[in-house]
Amino acid sequence: MVDFTQKAQYTVEDLRRIVALLRAPGGCPWDGAQTHESIRRNFIEEAYEVAEAIDEQSPAHLKEELGDVLLQVVFHASLEEDAGRFDLDDVADGICKKLIFRHPHVFGDGGEGTAESWEALKRREKGQTTYTATLEAVAKSLPGLWRAEKLQSKAEKAGFEWPNVQAALDKLAEELGELQSAVADDTNIKEELGDLLFAAVKVARFFRIDPEEALEGTCEKFIRRFSAVEAAVTAQGQDMKDVDVSQLMVYWNRAKHPAKDEIEETEEEKGQST
Repeated sequence: MVDFTQKAQYTVEDLRRIVALLRAPGGCPWDGAQTHESIRRNFIEEAYEVAEAIDEQSPAHLKEELGDVLLQVVFHASLEEDAGRFDLDDVADGICKKLIFRHPHVFGDGGEGTAESWEALKRREKGQTTYTATLEAVAKSLPGLWRAEKLQSKAEKAGFEWPNVQAALDKLAEELGELQSAVADDTNIKEELGDLLFAAVKVARFFRIDPEEALEGTCEKFIRRFSAVEAAVTAQGQDMKDVDVSQLMVYWNRAKHPAKDEIEETEEEKGQST
């Protein structure tokens, strides 16, 4: 057993010590064996769970998920502390200095405090002297749609942008045609599909739509309709794998467009209730 006194209320410093104890000899074998690389995906998953808690508007869930992200931060800092490169205080020092530098209108000699001034300070801080450098700095680990959106946003600051949404829609149609040609020729399909998705993100930006949110909405809609199809098949005493796809599409279209008799029945029920 380690030398540790349990408390009614813990602080960030307590978390720091708990992680150190878990990773130390005599602690937890699993924790002691982890590296930055082995828990990289855990960090990403925890960040997405924070986003889900925000979407749920649940303070209790948000508090829990923020704790999981904080654990990841402390854990990675502990790995570096053992290696003698930096510790959690150095991480805090770095972000404090960054915030102070990027807010001269609050901590320094004044300024506008706009998104444009923030970007200018960020470029100066990172030594980015070209627009291309700002694009290259966009994290490759971002989800593809978000990365495309951010690259396009950076390029727009250099004046590289379609004049209007119709031009963006025309480009989307052009890319669809190129994908269809690629499929017909059985060549460059992956590249042309990527171009089509990139063009779709451009259209989303003109309408100020988060492409990831748009796709998530479609995913949820797909689940609802798929559930209706499965329910219809099950009601016939069948398994989906045993039903011809043409019949599955009949059920799908019913889920997508309510049947006329169902609509009439609903209207009749409304009439009876009035």
